[in-house]
Amino acid sequence: MKKFKLKSYCKINLSLKILKKLKNGYHSMNSLITFCNLYDLISVKKIRGTTDKIIFSGKFKSGINRKKNTVTHLLYLLRKKNYLKKKAFDINIQKNIPHGSGLGGGSSNAARLLHFFNSKMNLKIKKKEMTKIAGQIGFDTPINLEKKNTLLTGKKNKIVRLKQKFRLNILIIYPNIICSTKKIYKRNKKFSFLKPRPVFSSMDKKKLIDFLKKENNDLEETVSRLYPKIIEIINFVKVQNGCFFSRITGSGSACIGIFSTNNAAISTKKLVKLKFPKYWCVVSKTI
Repeated sequence: MKKFKLKSYCKINLSLKILKKLKNGYHSMNSLITFCNLYDLISVKKIRGTTDKIIFSGKFKSGINRKKNTVTHLLYLLRKKNYLKKKAFDINIQKNIPHGSGLGGGSSNAARLLHFFNSKMNLKIKKKEMTKIAGQIGFDTPINLEKKNTLLTGKKNKIVRLKQKFRLNILIIYPNIICSTKKIYKRNKKFSFLKPRPVFSSMDKKKLIDFLKKENNDLEETVSRLYPKIIEIINFVKVQNGCFFSRITGSGSACIGIFSTNNAAISTKKLVKLKFPKYWCVVSKTI
């Protein structure tokens, strides 16, 4: 089998509201999610033998458990369900998405490989079953199965895919803090009421931005209390020229700024590098 190269894209929570805690330990939430052109690069090849060779490389390889991660979990589930009998793989994941940042890198890796195996290995897994497998890996993994703007809504965390593209200019800042999703959700005390679902198909760019300006991330208060540097970043970014708003994505620690133009985002990136020289940041666009 030849070596395949796959792009595993980063997700961004443009807004996130926690509705309540569920009995299964997860939370009911409302979130508008998009994807941007920052991605991990995965190379995968079928090899002889019975033992997988999984390697993490790249800038953000550290902090990942090589024996227990989303990729090993996916392979375990596919073998348990007899989809990948007697097949081993050489998988190298170049980590360009920071680990523990709220950008969904691990979930994206598993979702992208699940699609790959289903297609190239001719597993014939139906969409409903793929969603079920993805859900066993992590909360965000089913969301990553499609790279479309997505609304996570309602008490059952229903996934609604949106047809329109947002075309947003995004600055992402990672302050070298690995946030524990479990820890952040456990400490969160802020809950919101479920509002009527917005009709995004009727929104032009201006209306979308006006809507998002009024939104927030309910986890930001908890994250900022634990890591005060994060609110310092957000406050610095949001007052820069061309910035519509700034907040954390997911459960942090990455902060985002949404800008009117790509040049405005680039200019702010330069200012961020001057004020926070040790922090990683990148300018990206939604896909």
